Amino acid sequence: MSAAITIYGIKSCDTMRKAMKWLQAHNVVYQFHDYKTQGIDTATLKKWAQSVGWEKLLNKAGTTFRKLPDSEKENIDEERALALMVAYPSLIKRPVLDREGKIIVGFKPEVYMDLFAIH
Repeated sequence: MSAAITIYGIKSCDTMRKAMKWLQAHNVVYQFHDYKTQGIDTATLKKWAQSVGWEKLLNKAGTTFRKLPDSEKENIDEERALALMVAYPSLIKRPVLDREGKIIVGFKPEVYMDLFAIH
């Protein structure tokens, strides 16, 4: 499969490893974008938010979010959420898979199977 596919996340994340292992097992060629080393820009996050909603991108269950001061967590709107995700990329749910503009957040094998028409 030669579609332009990028998977975004953090190398040390277990869910990222599962997703990349799945892609490799199904011979899906992809690029890996590591937030820890490459960061993420507001324009990319805005594009994703328009596609899936900023609420879906923001990982409120993770340690990074819980460690934020209450003042940062209260009354979060899209603008503040995107700024926090740029400042702390660990706040972005993982993985984010971009297949030619089609955005998938999280890893579920059945969703990937549908996306890549593998049955």
